Amino acid sequence: MPTSGEGIGNAAEAAKSGQIFVTIALAWRILNHDKGRTLLALGGIFMAILLVFVQLGLFFSVPQGGMLLYDNMRFDLLLVSDQYEYQAQPGAFARARLDMLTAAPEVEAITPLYFGLAKWQSGEGGMWPDLFVIGLDPASSLFDPASIRRQQNLLSRPDTILVDSATRPIFGPLSSGRVVEINQRKETIAGHYRLGTGFMGLGVALISEANFARLFPERGLGLVNLAAVRLKPGIDPERAAAQLQHMVGPGLRLFTRAALAHHEASYWTTRTSVGLIFGSGLLISIVVGIMVVYQIVSAQIGRQLPQFATLKAIGYGDGALALTVAAMSIMIALAGFAPAVPAAAFIYREIRRQTMLPVILSPGQIGWVWVAALIMATISALLAVAALRRADPADVF
Repeated sequence: MPTSGEGIGNAAEAAKSGQIFVTIALAWRILNHDKGRTLLALGGIFMAILLVFVQLGLFFSVPQGGMLLYDNMRFDLLLVSDQYEYQAQPGAFARARLDMLTAAPEVEAITPLYFGLAKWQSGEGGMWPDLFVIGLDPASSLFDPASIRRQQNLLSRPDTILVDSATRPIFGPLSSGRVVEINQRKETIAGHYRLGTGFMGLGVALISEANFARLFPERGLGLVNLAAVRLKPGIDPERAAAQLQHMVGPGLRLFTRAALAHHEASYWTTRTSVGLIFGSGLLISIVVGIMVVYQIVSAQIGRQLPQFATLKAIGYGDGALALTVAAMSIMIALAGFAPAVPAAAFIYREIRRQTMLPVILSPGQIGWVWVAALIMATISALLAVAALRRADPADVF
């Protein structure tokens, strides 16, 4: 049998639950009073939340695009020049400097990579688009995708390339066996793989080191752009990076995977116009959403001001009415958020198809947009509550 204290507590909980129900019901009645106006206003918050989805997706995709190549490579540490900006502007260093690392007891294997920009002289309509060329040892097991590993041995053939299937249509058909002209050399497409071009350019191809030297004779193989370092099992990458950094000396930098991801995210979101534009667009879309919700709620309060005054007269305090306004704001945000999710999924798919950016609608992004929608609702409610002060019962009675 419940004690008197428990009975009072249960009664308080029931009263609290009843108050919440009344608040939600009242907010619903206010929004449902003029369906036409409410539906028209909901279109505005739907567009604002959809804009947040698009801007957030693009903002997140920028550093992901910068990591696209690295996420498909097998390495523990990445050796780069201290002039490294991002993968398409990596700087270069002497290949001879890899010798000391090769002899280090922590290191299992090192794969040097060569980057170059060549003219694809067999484009559609006589165009010569730029091709991003990656040279590597065909015997290495650097890349994860099966489509590369399965065909990498084909690169041992002279004047042979593998082309990323995400390469743009301007390059013409990428059918196996097609002979194309690159930097005034005849090259045969041995096959294609699916990795994505990211920010490397409109087209990307893999070739062997020997073929790279023939394609860029003025450069040769003496200068390396990157070196992928695999450590022996059980070696901690953070500790190995600190130890090996002293060994390689000045002018070079060793990235762990975590440090590389942080560098790419920082570079693309703070040091480039792309990240700044998408970041600013995200903030602007949130501000637009706040103003849209505020306009909806304040307009409803203005039309229902006598009713709010009546509620005050029969005992509703400012706190209860403020909760009603907050409930209205959250309902509006939820009504705009629900259809924005599938609409964002469709737009993301089109962005991937048109731009090849890795824009993916993840549960995390949905959660972040819902948090942004709640922030919009909360700030809008706080701004709109000020209008309730004008709801004076003396104006009604």
